[in-house]
Amino acid sequence: MIPQSFIQDLLNRVDIVDVVGKYVQLKKGGANFMGLCPFHNEKSPSFTVSPTKQFYHCFGCGAHGSAIGFLMEYSGQSYPDAVRELAQSVGLSVPEERNSLPPAQRAEQQARSLALTDAMTRATDFYKKQLRGAPQAIQYLKGRGLTGEIAAHFGLGYAPDDWQGLETVFGSYRDDAIAGPLVEAGLLIESQEKRDADGKPRRYDRFRDRIMFPIRNTKGNVIGFGGRVMGQGEPKYLNSPETPLFSKGTELYGLFEARHAIRENGYVLVVEGYMDVVALAQLGFANAVATLGTACTPVHVQKLMRQTDAVVFSFDGDAAGRRAARRALEACLPHVADNKTIRFLFLPAEHDPDSYVREEGTDAFARQVQNAMPLSRFLLQIVTEDQDLRQPEGRARAQYEAKPLLQAMPAGGLRLQIVRELADTTSTTPAEIEAICGLGSDSSRVGRFAQPRPRARRQAPTGLEQRVIQLLMCYPSLAARLDGDARALLLDPQHSGSEALGYLVSACDGIQGEVNFAAFSEQLAQTPYADVYASARTAVLREEIEEEPATHEFDGAVHKLLAEPLEREQKALEAMVSAGTADEETKARYLWLSREVQRRRQMGWRPAAMEDS
Repeated sequence: MIPQSFIQDLLNRVDIVDVVGKYVQLKKGGANFMGLCPFHNEKSPSFTVSPTKQFYHCFGCGAHGSAIGFLMEYSGQSYPDAVRELAQSVGLSVPEERNSLPPAQRAEQQARSLALTDAMTRATDFYKKQLRGAPQAIQYLKGRGLTGEIAAHFGLGYAPDDWQGLETVFGSYRDDAIAGPLVEAGLLIESQEKRDADGKPRRYDRFRDRIMFPIRNTKGNVIGFGGRVMGQGEPKYLNSPETPLFSKGTELYGLFEARHAIRENGYVLVVEGYMDVVALAQLGFANAVATLGTACTPVHVQKLMRQTDAVVFSFDGDAAGRRAARRALEACLPHVADNKTIRFLFLPAEHDPDSYVREEGTDAFARQVQNAMPLSRFLLQIVTEDQDLRQPEGRARAQYEAKPLLQAMPAGGLRLQIVRELADTTSTTPAEIEAICGLGSDSSRVGRFAQPRPRARRQAPTGLEQRVIQLLMCYPSLAARLDGDARALLLDPQHSGSEALGYLVSACDGIQGEVNFAAFSEQLAQTPYADVYASARTAVLREEIEEEPATHEFDGAVHKLLAEPLEREQKALEAMVSAGTADEETKARYLWLSREVQRRRQMGWRPAAMEDS
């Protein structure tokens, strides 16, 4: 967990104009900077970067955030990775749990990581240089329809048929200081059975006589390799082993190269091999990525969902392809959402994506993608195939197969629709499916289709409260204008206040020193009311309001919020007084409310400090 105090310090030190300017050409436009949005296609710039708020906002697609959010959105990095990259750029060390290590040990870890990264970079350059002098490798790539430009774009290389090829770059493998990082990076194999005359383990290149595919992380650093044979040989693909830099279950080949095309096309295409990714990019589908010789994992899905709201998995139509698709489905289920689309494309058994495009054309493949099977249909197909739905046993078996899949899905509209379809298919009701599959949130009720319990308090702020939230986010110092009575009424859910407003007032009270809008927004984004604050933040970014008019508007809005519950109570008691059912205490309360409402209408609400002056 990264402390919020560090995030605020970090965002005080970085300049978002510099961060965004590395990726987007910005021009000064009044108080802000303008440019073409990197997150959607546009011809006129609607993307603004505010140096005063330290925030970016696109008025075309609505993308917005701090410097941290920009790196996450642009590069697909996780929150911690984006924080680390920014911290490194300004010479800060992220205070995480691992930083509780002694300084010497922490410095050793950092040096080790740098050594591995340097080794991978130098090896990449070596393999690319070797490709230029390897006619058989060049001929193989040309035979696969690849151009020099696409090979350069993906950094393709060639590992020569040499047991000590990398010695020309790094030096003798007999030197432990040289060989150690290369073994740890997976570039060398160290044999414990075969040793040299002096007893040292025999060390030799892992990759020999193979086309080399560099695997990059979301920052563009090479963290591993995939090597492909050009003729007969096993394995066809040889991957880097698990290293401190590289984990097959968390990385995707081509994601760094495809990130812009994914946004332009609105979806990512997940295929099975490195060559498919490169060949599809050559043929006009630059939004393809591949898993690294392993099944798709939930971490893979999470990375893809950071890049786009639509994922299409492409598999062979044979039994092996169906099994791989089933594993991908299971990896996707925890991450499905009503605003996300996941589909499955099954090509004819004789084709992979590369061969299909070359034989049938890009338009035909685009139609295949468009008509790919939705996740819901694939799930229902899996649980019902090979079942005799005319018999009770077959229907019960389908429900049994569906149970773990439905349980893996978050509650929402999509799961609801699948439950209804499964109920129709198995001649049951949705409530019975939910009960059978254990989807109800309360064991005393039969699923979410039972009568819901009434909510005790209102969660969402009203329009007036939303405006108060916007003004407080813009000028947190306004919270100091609220006296005790105002806070008691505003923040009490039984009267007018929402929980989001109450939390925001407390957060404003806790600010010390100069306010950084970006840092404050990041803090609020980590709270349970992040959606409310995100909506308010968008409104704040769309207007430029000076502090003085904001103060007047804040005072007026608070006055209305304070008056509304009193007026509601007055009207309720007035009915009792008119009907003659009010006791003396109720009458006294009604008279006080009448005077108080009248006073507030005449004077308006003012902070206690102003009334005393």
